[in-house]
Amino acid sequence: MAKGKILIIEDELSLARFVELELTFEGYEVTIADDGKKGLEAFEKQKYDLILLDLMLPGIEGKVICRRIRKVSNVPIIILTAKDEISDKVAGLDSGASDYITKPFAIEELLARMRAALRKVQTFDIKLNSLTFKDMVIDTDKRMVHIGSEAVELTKKEYELLLYLVKNKNIVLTREQIFNKVWGYDYLGETNVVDVYIRYLRAKIDERFGKRYIFTARGVGYYVSDEK
Repeated sequence: MAKGKILIIEDELSLARFVELELTFEGYEVTIADDGKKGLEAFEKQKYDLILLDLMLPGIEGKVICRRIRKVSNVPIIILTAKDEISDKVAGLDSGASDYITKPFAIEELLARMRAALRKVQTFDIKLNSLTFKDMVIDTDKRMVHIGSEAVELTKKEYELLLYLVKNKNIVLTREQIFNKVWGYDYLGETNVVDVYIRYLRAKIDERFGKRYIFTARGVGYYVSDEK
């Protein structure tokens, strides 16, 4: 399995082929575009994990490509440039590039910069797709809940109820708010369903782990809190 898909937008084909060879050896899947227009077309056709972008390109220059990509994607972009002037580096970064490397460069340095850029994206994705509350982590992509290293098995409604509470932590939510959000206005079941599912959650979380996560605001509703 490839480490990631890399798009090289570089008109110096000998350099592009050399980098392609090294990246393929390292386990990456590589696509080459030798001008700005082809580069944008390649980007629009497929999702890439990282882009290596030359600043001086025929057709559409690198800074313009960088700005266009940044309007629709946070994919890491490392600029490859023969220009060593600070103003050129600043212009590239201001266009949305994640990093830059000056030609000629050592392949080891390029690989290290690529790894660093990819790590940042992975960390961002983890934070984006999960919620953390105390020692609880909710993976919103996989709809899984962990407390410490242990998985917590929840039903669909238990998960939705917990997610709603955690998204609004330290805020008291009325039974009506919870009911309408989790079950919807057209639910025809028992009206005490919120209290019933809170009991289910407390049994699976509070009682199992010996900690208080869910609190009661008497006569009002429920909330999760950072308090002990």
